[in-house]
Amino acid sequence: MLGLVQRVSAASVVVGQDVIGEINQGILLFLGVQKTDGALEADRLLQKILNYRIFSDSAEKMNLSLSDIRGGLLVVSQFTLAADTKKGLRPSFSSAAPPEIAERLYDYFLAQASAHHTSVQSGQFGANMQVSLCNDGPVTFMLES
Repeated sequence: MLGLVQRVSAASVVVGQDVIGEINQGILLFLGVQKTDGALEADRLLQKILNYRIFSDSAEKMNLSLSDIRGGLLVVSQFTLAADTKKGLRPSFSSAAPPEIAERLYDYFLAQASAHHTSVQSGQFGANMQVSLCNDGPVTFMLES
């Protein structure tokens, strides 16, 4: 499971004309599901995201986690993270999980996130989404489970 983590001061997701997910300070997570992923990988990645120390403490050091600051978590499915871009000029998605499996794991990830964190929002799996964010830093990390 792949997670592109962006520390944000604000982020939102729009489908059509409707804002379906919105947070203030926290993490915007683009979540990619690969063929080999299961609940174990989802749990591992979630714990890493909730506890990854990317927020500044009083000394301006990255020592605080999302859980520490009680920030928002906005999770957006993004199968393109699983793309193989090593050859040619067109990405291959052969390592991405099929949509039905990816959606099941995405939903599982959201349920676990909501059970372990107080402020969780999401995009809509498979939808054409417009994602807006203000990357704080900028701070961006690629995490794998």
